Amino acid sequence: MSASHPEGSLSPALVMLMAMATGLAVACNYYAQPLLHTLAEQFGLSIEAAGSLVTAAQLGYAAGLLLLVPLGDLFEKRRLIVTLCLLTAASLLMTALAPGFAVMLLGTALTGFFAVLAQVLIPMAATMASPAERGRVVGRVMSGLLLGILLARTVAGAVSSLLSWHAVYYLAAALMVLMAIALYRALPKMLPNSRMAYPKLIASVFSLLVDEQSLRERAVLGSLAFAIFSVLWTSMAFLLAGAPYHYSDATIGLFGLIGAVGALAASAVGRLADKGRADLSTALGFGLMLLSWAPMALGTTSLTALIVGIIVLDLAIQGVHISNQSIIYRTRPEARSRITSAYMTCNFIGAAAGSLLSAWAYARMGWNGVVLAGTVLSFAGCVYLLVLHRRSRRALGIA
Repeated sequence: MSASHPEGSLSPALVMLMAMATGLAVACNYYAQPLLHTLAEQFGLSIEAAGSLVTAAQLGYAAGLLLLVPLGDLFEKRRLIVTLCLLTAASLLMTALAPGFAVMLLGTALTGFFAVLAQVLIPMAATMASPAERGRVVGRVMSGLLLGILLARTVAGAVSSLLSWHAVYYLAAALMVLMAIALYRALPKMLPNSRMAYPKLIASVFSLLVDEQSLRERAVLGSLAFAIFSVLWTSMAFLLAGAPYHYSDATIGLFGLIGAVGALAASAVGRLADKGRADLSTALGFGLMLLSWAPMALGTTSLTALIVGIIVLDLAIQGVHISNQSIIYRTRPEARSRITSAYMTCNFIGAAAGSLLSAWAYARMGWNGVVLAGTVLSFAGCVYLLVLHRRSRRALGIA
């Protein structure tokens, strides 16, 4: 880090800007979700084919996490972040101008690939924050990220209904250009922590997964949580567009506001993590995920039950994610970008798998198939936590 911006120099205004930037960047991967029904009709696609847009965004994001985020340890961070902002804007324009589904799919994948600037900003914020406030700062920035994921659906649905789906991507591209300007003006220069050659840098991401047990464990938990998140939100548009709801894109997008309730709890979860209670918040998170599918099983007939399930699930997933990051950022401060790369790559591989599973389950079993898939994944997370707890007790010599 440059000497003029030591640890603990992060102002509330800059935290807010970084939270907005992470939200805007990650939102680019989710604009398509409330539009899937509309896009399927326009391009003559099946449910599974339309769902592949979500998968393409997540796989592109996973590739960017692996190949681009580690550059935060190699290059000056402000320049890297601004460059990724502008490349994301260009990819969004490609999607807006797509003459057919194949080009739209490519544009979506490229957008995901470059939108990983959010994951360069998060370790940057963690590095600039003092140890005593790191969990709270990461929680606030993560609030922006989760709000971006959820509110992307609201904005996309509204703009699509008022104008067109093309307008969603034109607007998103313009916002990314404006954010690039704001970040260039506000962010400090931060010098790289590594002088490794690029191939060695990427290889070190895998080495961290091998060497750091806590990182491996949290990567598994994170991938399960993101898979569960994708299982719900990938098929939500199909449920709400069909009987008995028959909602428009705008109305479907409003459900992102419901999920945002969970994202707003991020700072509180961060404070819990600062107090050393990350294991507790993780266990509570997976327990709530499992319970959330009970009301959502009634989602085909009860809108109230569906809404309750969405709020509980998103709150639980956010709690797990903040807890995970609190733990992994305690290790290897000099390699936080690569630690983020390893952790988030696993998460978005899980998210892509969850999207595929969700579209497959909905096409064959309807909403009941989605609920079954989410329940099984949530139960798997609870079992894995129990295994980790027993392993920890044995390591401490406790029967």
